[in-house]
Amino acid sequence: MSDVTMSSKSTQPLHSINKCGAEETAACCCVDVGTIMDNTDCTASYSRVFETEAQANETLQALTERARGVESEPCEINSRIEKVDGGVELNIDFTFSCQAETMIFQLGLR
Repeated sequence: MSDVTMSSKSTQPLHSINKCGAEETAACCCVDVGTIMDNTDCTASYSRVFETEAQANETLQALTERARGVESEPCEINSRIEKVDGGVELNIDFTFSCQAETMIFQLGLR
């Protein structure tokens, strides 16, 4: 047997801290933030059907203000309001300069 001490309940070495993958830190086997946030997903989308166009516009304005409060560089906001059965549908795409801002915006809406 090698110089690695084995647990009696497992075949895994007790010092698995040294067995972390390349995307984990050796200190605690925590996942590196860069593996979760790699700036490839910087767009948050919103879609909802409202009874009136006034309600849709009010929501568009409120969400735009929230996005402006998060942005470090101008957020690109593309919105569409379309008449559908049962009301009007509001679709908005918010494209931020980085994924962290996108996540902050999305978490702020919860």
